[in-house]
Amino acid sequence: MNNKVVAVLEARAGAHLAELVARRGAIPLRAPALEEVPDVDLPHIAALIASWAGDPMRLAIFQTGVGTRALFQATDTLGLTGRFLELMAAGSVVVRGPKPVGELNARGVAIARRARSPFTTATVLEALQGMELRDARVMVQRYGAANRELRAGLEARGARVDEIATYRWALPRDVKPLRDLIGALAEGRVHAVMFTSAVQIQNLCAVARELGANQRLIEGLNRCVIASVGPICSRALAEFGITPTFEASPPKLGPLVAGLEAALQAGG
Repeated sequence: MNNKVVAVLEARAGAHLAELVARRGAIPLRAPALEEVPDVDLPHIAALIASWAGDPMRLAIFQTGVGTRALFQATDTLGLTGRFLELMAAGSVVVRGPKPVGELNARGVAIARRARSPFTTATVLEALQGMELRDARVMVQRYGAANRELRAGLEARGARVDEIATYRWALPRDVKPLRDLIGALAEGRVHAVMFTSAVQIQNLCAVARELGANQRLIEGLNRCVIASVGPICSRALAEFGITPTFEASPPKLGPLVAGLEAALQAGG
């Protein structure tokens, strides 16, 4: 990648992603664009599990690995994991992508269906085709924000949705790296930016608005190679007026880095 400066907005796997691009000769510029803040409501979880005894959930949907792990940690704390597992065994379990699978396997949970790549809300709803959901209680393990599209799709089929939050997305406590990145983009000192979440562009633009630099940010990004991890991320970028150079397929870090290397080489 010929000493090209590559901005890495990923937080949890940011160090790993920065190492991957550095191995290929790029200069990673880390600017974490979100923070995962615990958001576990133990009384709410206990009340839901109690309510399922008389009105069982028919379907449980797990969307993320970190959220699945946090949910089981919560039921462990409450002493309700055994009961939770019994309730799930009486229904069906669906996963959005590969990340919840390990957590569920570790708990002995049978997975009935898996959404296909690229693991979007649309492919989750597609995986539910043929399931009778009218008047069915459906548990949704929520990721960092409410998935309104998924809720609407389930309710359109007559389901009653119980969402469980375990964490939420927020701006990092230290936004200086994001401010520095906005300045570097405006000055043309960044060659590529890697987006691994739709929330990253939302938070980056929020910081830019506070600086009165939103237009300069968009212009700076559109001069760069923009690497998008998948369709959800690409859609969010487009909403902010940013055109991804490419989209990783499948939506994983390996193809994202390979696509970035190819795009930078193609651009000289």
